[in-house]
Amino acid sequence: MSMGESIELFDTTLRDGTQGEGVSFSADDKVRIARRLDRFGIHYIEGGWPGSNPKDAEFFQRMREVALENAQLTAFGSTRRAGVAPEDDGNLQAILASGVRVASIFGKSWDFHVTNALGTTLEENLAMIGDSVGYLRANGLEVIYDAEHFFDGYKRNRAYALETLQAALESGARTLVLCDTNGGTLPEEVYEIVSAVREALPGARLGIHAHNDCGLGVANTLAAVRAGARHVQGTINGFGERCGNADLIQVIPNLQLKMGYGCVSAEQLRTLTELSRYVSELANRAPVDNHPFVGKSVFAHKGGIHVSAVLKAPETYEHIPPEVVGNERRVLVSELSGGSNVIYKARQYNIRLDKDSPALKEVVATIKSLEHQGYYFEAAEGSFELLVKKAIGAYRPYFSLEGLRLIIEKDDMAAEPSAEAIIKVRVGDEVVHTAAEGNGPVNALDNALRKALLDVYPALARIHLTDYKVRVLNEDAGTGAKVRVLIQTACDGRSFGTVGVSSNIIEASWIALVDSVEYGLMACGVEPMTARESARVMS
Repeated sequence: MSMGESIELFDTTLRDGTQGEGVSFSADDKVRIARRLDRFGIHYIEGGWPGSNPKDAEFFQRMREVALENAQLTAFGSTRRAGVAPEDDGNLQAILASGVRVASIFGKSWDFHVTNALGTTLEENLAMIGDSVGYLRANGLEVIYDAEHFFDGYKRNRAYALETLQAALESGARTLVLCDTNGGTLPEEVYEIVSAVREALPGARLGIHAHNDCGLGVANTLAAVRAGARHVQGTINGFGERCGNADLIQVIPNLQLKMGYGCVSAEQLRTLTELSRYVSELANRAPVDNHPFVGKSVFAHKGGIHVSAVLKAPETYEHIPPEVVGNERRVLVSELSGGSNVIYKARQYNIRLDKDSPALKEVVATIKSLEHQGYYFEAAEGSFELLVKKAIGAYRPYFSLEGLRLIIEKDDMAAEPSAEAIIKVRVGDEVVHTAAEGNGPVNALDNALRKALLDVYPALARIHLTDYKVRVLNEDAGTGAKVRVLIQTACDGRSFGTVGVSSNIIEASWIALVDSVEYGLMACGVEPMTARESARVMS
């Protein structure tokens, strides 16, 4: 689709986004995010409220040394206080002192807020808006005026809400942003009201700032654009107060790919997934797997019929190609899988399986049997690849277990228990017998196995266990319940999962641990030792 009329993107992750519960960025984080937003192609980056806290003041000071290529840095603030001249208002002075060339200031559009929250007259509120915009403009700043609570105010006193916009427009505001501050407006109302404002203020540049309290932040933003708004405000991943703001990660591809507007270049759009995950990482929040466009599960296919169709034509079950937004197609294997799932996954490992081959039927049958026992291969692709290689005869073991013993000791009630693993493994024709301690039985097993294999497979030093999860599968069985252990391992920047299931937690952990070591060595390009090679290494 060729891009049509351009949309102006205004990101407020660093200001409105940080008002969300549990979201906090350091000044350094904010600088890094601002740089990333700039590279992505955001037009305005609202950095914060410079007069409100030392962190925002530091951020604006540091940003003086940052050369932005695409974006303009914006400082946020309110109109002057009632009865105070603009030149005496600390908030407006802080905006000027921040060094920005664009100010985003908010004022009251709802008469109820003017009289009850501000405690002033409707006439004074209009003067506050006009004076503040005019003062900033006279000092050389571009002004974006945020009409707070506009939709609520318009529904209750249409004439006055429009007067507040007129006051900002006549004083030089470049953009009038209509804010659904409480997030309670419906899309059809947004469309009707934005259309009415366009008619009442012909030629005014209109924007939309939507909150997500009804789950409609994105829908309301798109409705406003349909009605004529060309300036869109939101946050990355929808971070924000209460239920959050309109999510730019959803808004941008919908505008560009579905509605034909120009937001960013195609190259920039391909970094959308990366941007979403980058901001989540700095916010110390796990990415949401089903986050539209960018989530890990968004282009994941599980049902066999779906996968069969996707293999023939991806558009059968994908509304866009995942690479357009920097995401990727994934095929999951489970008890719901058919041969198509396994064929697709095997291709990723450069393994070709014929749909009528005995190996394929064996793999499908094994997966269904194991998942019935409690295995879960969606999060254990390392174990799955090993399973396929075993089925087609492409698997060579790196070692085999001759025996193991675990000793758990606790000398007194107040002391921490100690764990020791004694292990005997065969590599080629050589047997290694060793022991190691750990801060728990699984850690002791891991340490002992590594100690036994490290001389033979030095690459094991590059393989690190990064996560260990245990889930009880049949809770009603009490302490005899079956458990599933998922291990996440990393090697040379690549991460993979392995799985083990047993009614014995040590056995389940051992199964997952062995897969993690073998798959890790395979992923690192290490070949299994032959009998002759192992004898030479150990001699």
